[in-house]
Amino acid sequence: MVSLEQFHEMLEAAAEELPEELYERLNGGVLLMPGSKLSEHAIDADLYTLGEYQYSTAMGSRIVLFYGSFKRVFGHCSPEELMGHVRDTLRHEFRHHLERLAGERDLEIEDEEALRRYYEEKACKGSVRR
Repeated sequence: MVSLEQFHEMLEAAAEELPEELYERLNGGVLLMPGSKLSEHAIDADLYTLGEYQYSTAMGSRIVLFYGSFKRVFGHCSPEELMGHVRDTLRHEFRHHLERLAGERDLEIEDEEALRRYYEEKACKGSVRR
């Protein structure tokens, strides 16, 4: 796995690939947190949050990526493969930002569907939802 500094460089490179217009009203920017974040929906401590789009009326909008979560989920990947995951996650979170601005919920619905599939997989394996 790449170091935190290398990951930061990857994130900066992925962010620079995106058009400036996408950053409109993203006043908090794109942040990198060193730790991991276990999803509140995890059943067997196996579902990590890679990134979040955060919005509040008081603080505005920002995107946060969690290095530790990437390390746990993609620690086995080559730097090239990891860069693909960084790009995908960053673009996913930007889509949340753009959809909030547009009053849309399509990606939220897709995320809910992915979570439903996760629960179904756990049910098939005999895990019980807490």
